[in-house]
Amino acid sequence: MTTVREPAGHVDRIDELAAVKELTRTGGDPRATERQHAKGKLTAHERIELLVDKGSFTEVEPLRRHRATGFGLEAKRPHGDGVVAGWGTVDGRRVFVYAHDFRAFGGALGEAHAQKIHKVMDLAIAAGAPLVSLNDGAGARIQEGVSALAGYGGIFQRNVRASGVIPQISVMLGPCAGGAAYSPALTDFAFMVRGISQMFITGPDVVRTVTGEEISMEGLGGAEVHGGTSGAAHFVYDDEESCLADVRLLLSMLPANNRELPPVVRGDDPVDRRGDRLLDLVPVDGARSYDVRDVIEEIVDDGDHFEVHALWAPNLVCSFARLDGQLVGIVASQPSALAGVLDIRASEKGARFVQFCDSFNIPLLTLVDVPGFLPGVDQEHDGIIRRGAKLLYAYCNATVPRVSVVLRKAYGGAYIVMDSRSIGADVAYAWPTNEIAVMGAEAAADVVFRREIAASDDPARTRREKIEQYRDELVHPLYAAERGLVDDVIDPRRTREVLIRAFAMLETKDADLPRRKHGNPPQ
Repeated sequence: MTTVREPAGHVDRIDELAAVKELTRTGGDPRATERQHAKGKLTAHERIELLVDKGSFTEVEPLRRHRATGFGLEAKRPHGDGVVAGWGTVDGRRVFVYAHDFRAFGGALGEAHAQKIHKVMDLAIAAGAPLVSLNDGAGARIQEGVSALAGYGGIFQRNVRASGVIPQISVMLGPCAGGAAYSPALTDFAFMVRGISQMFITGPDVVRTVTGEEISMEGLGGAEVHGGTSGAAHFVYDDEESCLADVRLLLSMLPANNRELPPVVRGDDPVDRRGDRLLDLVPVDGARSYDVRDVIEEIVDDGDHFEVHALWAPNLVCSFARLDGQLVGIVASQPSALAGVLDIRASEKGARFVQFCDSFNIPLLTLVDVPGFLPGVDQEHDGIIRRGAKLLYAYCNATVPRVSVVLRKAYGGAYIVMDSRSIGADVAYAWPTNEIAVMGAEAAADVVFRREIAASDDPARTRREKIEQYRDELVHPLYAAERGLVDDVIDPRRTREVLIRAFAMLETKDADLPRRKHGNPPQ
């Protein structure tokens, strides 16, 4: 007698579904989770829980499985296929996210894996919300061949399509090798964690084979390398928890897309708060250094600012802060590093930051104390002309409100590049200690009065006299204001109030560039 099996009821099906989803969440093998934790790393779901508001995450395609065959793949088809993707909220605002699950295929990307990422990227673009990638993968899934490579191509194409439309943030929480490293390079910001994050095009084994050089993964592409040497990482942390907390902080500041303004967060810091400390923070003597971050903290709301690329090109500070609740992007000369000169790295750092702020409607504040561009054979041979021009191009191309303040010296081409009135700053101010000139008085006197100094009976005394003559005639604090190159010379103690009033006036600024497909910035 044949027994007829009754169809499973709704409850049975629901229980079966719940079991499958729980297996997907836990990874199926407790030992894989233990290995992840033993490395000081969280799982994909644990990371997402730290990133988004509690209970807000909605996963897409959690049951997706690959259809590849060969090399034993047909016997290993975990649900989710090694990536968790979906959306949630950060401080109540929608954010899309995908996270590699290293427990499945080492987080390696295959065709189904890539299609899940493509799905969530398309949703982010369509919804006009930020995209965060939590990267912890071994690159392309070799067993799937060119299908895996095509998957990366689809990610890169979407990265570029989303550029300047929605904020894109890459968080490196494990290895990111080969072609996979290009996606973080195409996004707006990259976060890395010391000891667990590595990013490189060719790994140590390939380097050893091709060049004979011996180097570790950390030494080749670790967080310190990319944070301080290559500049590929904007933020570096000691652990995942603090890293993801700052990803949340950054997201809370930024607009959801290029059609919105940044969120305004009013506080209790008075608009007219005087900055008496500024008189002591910035020495009148242009040869003495100081930390411009102290100046920023004295000016902005509650002294809070969020510095970008703090470890790379430290002679230029780029930071986000608020003035009367309004987010601004700050670009500031840093006299405590290389005397605040502009060099190749600082120019590229500033240009990228200015372009991001302009893309997402973030007003720009520029604090100037720059002695010029860094001289040297290496700088010239490595392209300071074309690479320094990137910062000039970025400022000239920016249509957001732009206010600049010359704190002390501003010499030569670097003065022009640091958002001077001549390249389009809406409002330009200067402190009474300003020295705006082609070059410093000492160097200028040596050029202009070279013959008189050489012919003098007392060259040293004549040089001192000529330096003072040049300074009195061309570098005095009111010279630029008398010629309309700055709008006003202000009391440093009133800087905060003056800036807030200027940005409030510019709130409705409407400036369009000429119609064109796109510009051709210097490379």
